[in-house]
Amino acid sequence: MDHNHHDTHHHEEHCEHSHCQCHGEHHHHEHHHEGGCHCHEHHHDEGHGHHHDHDESPKKQLIKIITAALLLTGAVFIEHNTTLATWQLLLIYLIPYLIVGFDTLKEAAEGILHGEAFDEHFLMAVATIGALAIGFLPDAETQFTEAVFVMLFFQVGELFEGYAEGRSRDSIAHLMNIRPDTATVIRDGNELTVNPEEVAIGDTIVIRPGERVPLDAVVTDGTTALDTSALTGESLPRDIAVGDELLSGCINISGAVKARVTKAYGESTVSKIIDLVENAAGHKSHSEAFITRFARVYTPVVVFAAIALAIVPPLLSPLFSSSFSSSFPTWLYRALMFLVVSCPCALVISVPLTFFGGIGGASRKGILVKGANYIDLLANIGTVVFDKTGTLTHGRFAVEVVHPEKCDERHLLHLAAHVEHYSTHPIGAALRDAFPDEATDGCKITDIEEIAGQGIRAHVENWNVAVGNSKLMETIGAQWHDCGHTGTVIHVAIDGEYAGHIVISDQIKNDSAKAIKELKALGVSRTVMLTGDSETVAADVAAKIGIDEYHAQLLPQDKVQWMNGERKAESGERKTAFVGDGINDAPVLALADVGIAMGGLGSDAAIEAADVVLMDDKPVKIATAIRIARRTLRITRQNVVFAIGVKVLVLLLAAIGVATMWMAVFADVGVTVLAVLNAIRALKTGK
Repeated sequence: MDHNHHDTHHHEEHCEHSHCQCHGEHHHHEHHHEGGCHCHEHHHDEGHGHHHDHDESPKKQLIKIITAALLLTGAVFIEHNTTLATWQLLLIYLIPYLIVGFDTLKEAAEGILHGEAFDEHFLMAVATIGALAIGFLPDAETQFTEAVFVMLFFQVGELFEGYAEGRSRDSIAHLMNIRPDTATVIRDGNELTVNPEEVAIGDTIVIRPGERVPLDAVVTDGTTALDTSALTGESLPRDIAVGDELLSGCINISGAVKARVTKAYGESTVSKIIDLVENAAGHKSHSEAFITRFARVYTPVVVFAAIALAIVPPLLSPLFSSSFSSSFPTWLYRALMFLVVSCPCALVISVPLTFFGGIGGASRKGILVKGANYIDLLANIGTVVFDKTGTLTHGRFAVEVVHPEKCDERHLLHLAAHVEHYSTHPIGAALRDAFPDEATDGCKITDIEEIAGQGIRAHVENWNVAVGNSKLMETIGAQWHDCGHTGTVIHVAIDGEYAGHIVISDQIKNDSAKAIKELKALGVSRTVMLTGDSETVAADVAAKIGIDEYHAQLLPQDKVQWMNGERKAESGERKTAFVGDGINDAPVLALADVGIAMGGLGSDAAIEAADVVLMDDKPVKIATAIRIARRTLRITRQNVVFAIGVKVLVLLLAAIGVATMWMAVFADVGVTVLAVLNAIRALKTGK
């Protein structure tokens, strides 16, 4: 499959296809951030002319439908209780027909002018105009009621479609709600309220409790708790202090904070997410692309078949017995029915809508799928490859065990934390976290000496303490011994004597094991872990979480090489997904069939390179994404089978003259309504 979708140009390409107008202008994606104008991208299947502009509100549409239905009832009453000429009746029926059908006729006419005649508006227009005209043929019954009813029901279908699409849009608009409208910026000592687009990198902004964070920034003053649920679907608030990053779109819960802006509005998390979701409809899935091609060929075939059905049997009738031969009006009526039934609305509407719903439903769970084509791929994943650090583990070290020899645990930690007080290494940070009182206990630290590749020595109060690896112990002549625990062992010597060791390791995420179990339950046949870590650490993590195979001590280019080999060996339908936390995984993410970025909110490289972005850091969400994808495809299949099945049945009945126009209407509009309602289920994401 083609991985050039990472180019930024697909945004523009997609926008040019959309025939929708934003406040009268041709829309480019900047508009998404302004007037909140949405266009029916997924509806305008190029070449298929399928662009219903539901410019009217559903309310207006409903009023039209009800008015036309009442007028139709009146017209039927007049027809049965008076003896009017056919043309007079036609005038009476034209009133409800035009009220409800004017837009469809207009769309059909526009389609013909644009050279895209064959769409469902055209089919409906031909069928209903034919039904209105058929009564003027000799020996024919009038079909005025049917003509108006077909148009009326077609509009009911459009109303449902508009509603369903509104629902899908809303599920995506809940993301739009994360878009902040204003930012409070400090300029020359004054607080000004401005549009977020006017704030520059490096400006200081103020965020009060209850306000949305307008731009990505770093806290310079104050502490608070952040509600990140809009971005991650995570209900637990996150505590934030000076130096922590604020992501745009989160809500500040408790305290007022000042922060320095790190990204311009267009580059901030919120606008990236909105852009991704808006453009997801641009990448068609196989099913959608197939339906578009199918409709392009299918509709002209149907029109010519209907013409043949109207003309050929009456011409041949003299050659056959009287039982077969019947008049031209009868065959014309059957041909019109054939047109109504064969209208491909149900498919053309419900398939893209189902994918749209699936993408919307996933975004509610904090899973961003960049295009409908990835739903196809996600549903067929056979192998999931994980990066270790930051994906299956937190990527931050913590003290696992303390084994003192000459003193108690607390004293050993106390001294080690003091010696590492100024160290920038993650190990230093882990030791300081394990003994948080070291900053306030007033111990005096002097003569700090860092020995490259070995560790640190320093005087803490009256002790001469050395903290480091086994080489450092040998340098100072302390008798060290190894530890049975897996992790990084840090040895401590006091006044030249061995005092014990502390084991530090990267913490496995709580849900990593559960994630592997759920993937297995979904039928993913193989799970692999790639890591730059040592063999022992890799083996330990793999055993703890139940992963099938692991490859340790890999450099970033080794991961790329491994992934390339994997792609070559891939066979059949089963796809490979790579899950990484993005910073250094971008090349591998781009290589896999489906690149899944963890906590992609943090890393721009991940958002760019990945096809699916999990907004929070939970590996368990991979199984959720696969479940949503499979369900979306299942609903699509149901719709296709159901729609084609009912249509074929009614077409056969129509050809032998058993079906009525009412059946035809059900086979078209009824099926569309049911398919659309089924498509809405894709939004509901289950657990």
